[in-house]
Amino acid sequence: MKNYVIRRLVQMIPVLFIIVSIVFILMYVSGDPVVLMLPEDATQEDMDELRQALNLDKPFYVQFVTYLWNVLHGDFGNSFRFNQDALTLVLERLPATFLLAAASMLIAVLVAIPLGILSATRKNSVLELFVTTGTVLGKAMPNFWVGIMLVLLFGINLQWFPVSGTGTLAHLVLPAITLGTSVAAYIARLTRSSLLDSLHQEYVRTAKSKGLKNSIVIYKHALRNALIPVVTIIMMQTGGLVGGALVTEAIFAWPGLGQLLVQSVNGRDMAVVQAAICVIAILVIAMNLITDILVGLLDPRVKYR
Repeated sequence: MKNYVIRRLVQMIPVLFIIVSIVFILMYVSGDPVVLMLPEDATQEDMDELRQALNLDKPFYVQFVTYLWNVLHGDFGNSFRFNQDALTLVLERLPATFLLAAASMLIAVLVAIPLGILSATRKNSVLELFVTTGTVLGKAMPNFWVGIMLVLLFGINLQWFPVSGTGTLAHLVLPAITLGTSVAAYIARLTRSSLLDSLHQEYVRTAKSKGLKNSIVIYKHALRNALIPVVTIIMMQTGGLVGGALVTEAIFAWPGLGQLLVQSVNGRDMAVVQAAICVIAILVIAMNLITDILVGLLDPRVKYR
C-alpha cells in the first residue's frame, strides 16, 4: 500500500504540470489583461509600465518558466480585481464550496441508495418504473435548468427558501438539491444495477438455500458487496462536485470557489483563474487517490502493488 501511494503521488507531478501548462497557454492567448487592469483613459506609457511590472513584455518561454517557478512556491500573483493574493483568495472560498458539495452529496446518498435498493428488490413494480424514470430525468436535466425551476417554484412562488446568498441552513437547501440531483440519479441507477448483479451471485443463492430471511440475504450479504462500486462513485463524484459547482454557485450567488472562478474568467483575472483551476485539479486528483485506497480497504480482493 505504501509503495502504491508513493507511486501515485509521483504520477501526480506530470498531470499537474500538464494542467498548469494548459491553463497558462489558454490565459496567454486569451488577450492582454493590462487593458482590463487599467482605466480606459490610460496612456500607452502606463500600459507598458504595467506589462513590464507583470513580466508580460517578456517572450512566451520566459513568462512560462517564471510562472512555473512561482507556482512551485505557491505564488500565483495578485488579483487585480480584489487586490489580494490569488491563492489566498481561492483558499478563502473553498470552505463554502466544500459545504455545498458535502450537503449535495448527503442529499444524493440519503435519497438515491434507498431508492436504488427498493427498485432492485421490487422488480416489475410501479416503484421500479418510478425510480428508473426518475434516474433518466435526473441525468437528463442540466443543473442550470433545475436551479432556475427551484428558484421559481420554492423561492419566488412559494417563498419557502431564500434564492441567493448564505448564512443559514435555508440558504443551503436549494443549491444543494440543484447540485445533487444528477448525482442522486447516477447513484440510484448504479445501486440498483449493482444490487441486481449481487442478487444473482452464487453466495446469495447459497444463503437463500440455508433458509435465511430474505431481508438478511439482501442487506447483510448482497448489499455489502453491491455498495463497493457505489462507494467508489460517491468518493469520485464528491471531488467532481467541488469543481462542478460553477453554474449552481452562479445561480444562487453562493460565495464559493465556483462563483469566484466565473467572475474571474469574465473579468480575465488571470491570477485567480490559474490558482482556482490548479487547486481544483489537486483536489480531484487527491479524491481519486483516496477513493482507490478506500476501495482497497473495503474490498480485500483488491491488491495494490
